[in-house]
Amino acid sequence: MSSVSFGPPKNSNSNQLLEQTVLGSRRLSNILLAIVVTIGGIGFFLASLSSYFDTDLLPVGHLSALVWIPQGLVMGLYGLAALLLSAYLWTVIAIDVGAGSNRFDCKSGKAVIERRGFRKIINIEIPLKEILAVKMEVRDGINPRRRLSLRLQGRRNMPLTRIGEPINLAQLEQEGAKLARFLGVPLEGF
Repeated sequence: MSSVSFGPPKNSNSNQLLEQTVLGSRRLSNILLAIVVTIGGIGFFLASLSSYFDTDLLPVGHLSALVWIPQGLVMGLYGLAALLLSAYLWTVIAIDVGAGSNRFDCKSGKAVIERRGFRKIINIEIPLKEILAVKMEVRDGINPRRRLSLRLQGRRNMPLTRIGEPINLAQLEQEGAKLARFLGVPLEGF
């Protein structure tokens, strides 16, 4: 589940437009996890079928010696659950859920936060005058969190970075300072 990729401005007038790309679920770690879950699910399911048909369907071990009830049946259920989970993971990877962009346009006076959802594209427009600050959130420990968000007037904070692996602290601070400078708002620390 690589770091957030904030791209350079995509327009010729960098004083008026800042566009950042955000990586989604199409990352190497997610692909490796989906491969492992798929292989494991197929293995458990074939072990179950080997037990049921009294034939070794896998080249490893002597799985036909397993008793169908309860061992073969339980392995089949584990295999089915893993195959369903892998189908979900491959779907999320294919759709690239969470990918999108943050677009800050001083000319139109709007920030557009766009993300690819499971069924549709989520598009949020925020007037730049409602942005009070760029907030850096850093929490270390078992469940670390390092992200940038916009502190908005009268609303909850709007996260800008993707969820997943923590971003390098120096890169987070640099991107937060760059965005705060562009928007003309303060950068709030952790």
